Amino acid sequence: MVKVAKCVTYNKVVGIFGFTGEDHIGKVSFPPVQAVPSFPSSFPHLFSGKDHLRCLIPCAIDQDPYFRMTRDVAPRIGYHKPALIESSFFPALQGETGKMSASDPNSAIYVTDSAKAIKNKINKYAFSGGQESVELHRKLGANLEVDIPVKYLSFFLEDDAELEHIKKEYGAGGMLTGEVKQRLAKVLTELVERHQVARAAVTDEMVDAFMAVRPLPNMFD
Repeated sequence: MVKVAKCVTYNKVVGIFGFTGEDHIGKVSFPPVQAVPSFPSSFPHLFSGKDHLRCLIPCAIDQDPYFRMTRDVAPRIGYHKPALIESSFFPALQGETGKMSASDPNSAIYVTDSAKAIKNKINKYAFSGGQESVELHRKLGANLEVDIPVKYLSFFLEDDAELEHIKKEYGAGGMLTGEVKQRLAKVLTELVERHQVARAAVTDEMVDAFMAVRPLPNMFD
């Protein structure tokens, strides 16, 4: 972290992240913390003596500034530049302008939610691109660009043909918002309930074994 920090001036970090004089020192000191897992030497139990390895980072777009900074620093301290795969943005239930937050339990579906809670959150909070009335909706169709149920189905509905059918019908006014939300509730309930069953089978011993610092066998075979 010290090596990275020495390569980034205060003016540069202000330019990258937009910090101001009102921001606390923790914000200024954090970028090197985010950067160093890009380098093999941060994991000596896994990559000892393999500093030539390259790092591929899947991340959301809001993490991009950290790793643009890291790519600039990496060659100066003897490492390859990390590469990024930037994932699609996963919006809050309230829409693209909102953000999932632990302080607002209605901004997201949790893997601990009951079927009833999932249905209620989707029906009450999932932002709809449908029209104000059934008559207008049948005429104009839904705005799929802002519709959260459709966006969530794009992530979680396994059947691509069904997804395209929903988009076509909903966008043309053939399906109503309630029908799309009902389908999403079913998809998410099935997914969450499968997760809850699997999670219930996990023991403390399994967690300890998984989290233990250890070399991974056959990693380079």
